Amino acid sequence: MDPNAVVDLVYWRDVKTTGVVFGASLLLLLSLMACSIVSVVSYVGLALLSVTISFRIYKGILQAIQKSDEGHPFRQYLEEEVALSEEVVHKYSDLVLAKLNRSVAEVRRLFLVEDLVDSLKFAALMWILTYVGALFNGLTLLILGLIAVFSCPIVYEKHQAQIDHYLALVNNQVKDIVGKIQAKVPGMKRKTE
Repeated sequence: MDPNAVVDLVYWRDVKTTGVVFGASLLLLLSLMACSIVSVVSYVGLALLSVTISFRIYKGILQAIQKSDEGHPFRQYLEEEVALSEEVVHKYSDLVLAKLNRSVAEVRRLFLVEDLVDSLKFAALMWILTYVGALFNGLTLLILGLIAVFSCPIVYEKHQAQIDHYLALVNNQVKDIVGKIQAKVPGMKRKTE
């Protein structure tokens, strides 16, 4: 998929397309909150089959009444090739494998405490995530993430100056606090200093 298409989608450049993608994604996630994934897939499949069967019967009746010979209404889609090429499969499987190997190496580095500060940061993140997990389930986080992906970029684009100003203030405060903590705790000074 073209990265520019994703950016256009997230920034609502084409409101209809973005609305359909956002609405369908949100509806799917909300459906998964109410029903099991098997039920949601079954209902979506039944809905699609209902539409296509109804359309096929409608076109058949129309052809019989008009005595036309148009043929199957989905013929052009049935004749298209839908197989994935080996090159595409190899390309994406190599990308996934490379990311997986990097992730495994990073997890090993964090759990085996190669760098104490990074492992402590990771432990703090895991501790925070225990509280997040107690408040939200995974689907709720996905729904919130989807809403954030489709709302934050457009809000940032419209109010960039104010947001950058406040982010700079917060960033300076965090740097000051981290600097004070690193100065007071022995062995916490970073290697870059």
